[in-house]
Amino acid sequence: QAQPVESGGGSVQAGGSLRLSCSLNRYTRSRNCVGWFRQAAGKAREGVAAIYPGDANIGYSDSVKGRFTISRDLSKSTVYLEMNNLKTEDTGMYYCAALGEGDCHEPSMWTIPPEPRFFVYWGQGTQVTVST
Repeated sequence: QAQPVESGGGSVQAGGSLRLSCSLNRYTRSRNCVGWFRQAAGKAREGVAAIYPGDANIGYSDSVKGRFTISRDLSKSTVYLEMNNLKTEDTGMYYCAALGEGDCHEPSMWTIPPEPRFFVYWGQGTQVTVST
């Protein structure tokens, strides 16, 4: 199964924190090229963070930079999104997605922030709700 599986969403008050997890198939190299995305009601899906091969190939959208941290544990084939100082505008469905194996070998596909149209394996999403 190539599709990622997200977990960790929930409801928090503004200023709070959540950690999302994305479990991936350990047998595919796509697990090395993962992005986190979110979609608020009535809005387009946007990329917020991505991690690619190599420790330096990590990046964020301007809206979350300094508050969100993406990391991975390859031994568990899991990518995390640590979200701190959450704001009401962070509310939305959060998705984890992975590049296809071929694209994961191509640095031109390692977009920051991640571009949704390049990612082929998508999870079902986990809801994050931030209230005042």
